[in-house]
Amino acid sequence: MKRTHFISLVGFLFAASCLVVWSAGGEHNFARWEKDVATYEATDGANPPPQGALLFIGSSTIRLWKTLPEDFPEHRVINRGFGGSEIVDATHFAERLIFPHRPRMVLLRSGGNDLNRGKSPEQVLSDFKTFVGKVHSKLPETEIVFISLSPSIARWKQAAQEKSLNAMVAAFANQTPRVKYVETYPMVLGADGQPRPELFVADKLHFNEAGYKLLVERVRSFLKQP
Repeated sequence: MKRTHFISLVGFLFAASCLVVWSAGGEHNFARWEKDVATYEATDGANPPPQGALLFIGSSTIRLWKTLPEDFPEHRVINRGFGGSEIVDATHFAERLIFPHRPRMVLLRSGGNDLNRGKSPEQVLSDFKTFVGKVHSKLPETEIVFISLSPSIARWKQAAQEKSLNAMVAAFANQTPRVKYVETYPMVLGADGQPRPELFVADKLHFNEAGYKLLVERVRSFLKQP
């Protein structure tokens, strides 16, 4: 093989390797989100969002939260959710989805897909710490808020892991400057200790309007704290 061809091949393999990381479920393909991220970038180019806003990022709970501006009219808000994503995805795309907007607060709701794909609560906590480190490396004064996981009917089998992860993140937030925690775990539970069906759409995983109303109340109460 000619030297120039060899160098080109090495360069290609290096570039390809940047698109994946090893995770509990095998290779993690960041490229699957390229279309979503590119769409956000195109929207930003046509209509730049405000600087210093509240930026919500994470998986489908954030992506499907269509009423953010109406729910928090006293704040400037940006939605950068992409369904099915994990915390490592938010970290990977921070340069494109977070840093350009220089938000005063980043609210992350993610981790459920991570657990569902085989990661332990300890691994997900480590991913969250990496996310915090990356965001604060460029935006040291930005507050990072972890909106905790709450159990669903469809994934009730991982409820104990979600509760464990929540506790770990809460403890980390208590000892880390500019990292906060919003508790949402009990808000979906009925008197029997089970998730209330009336809060979910047909897939029994995602919130309906009533479920989002409870989520809004939790986040709004947090934002009103001094």
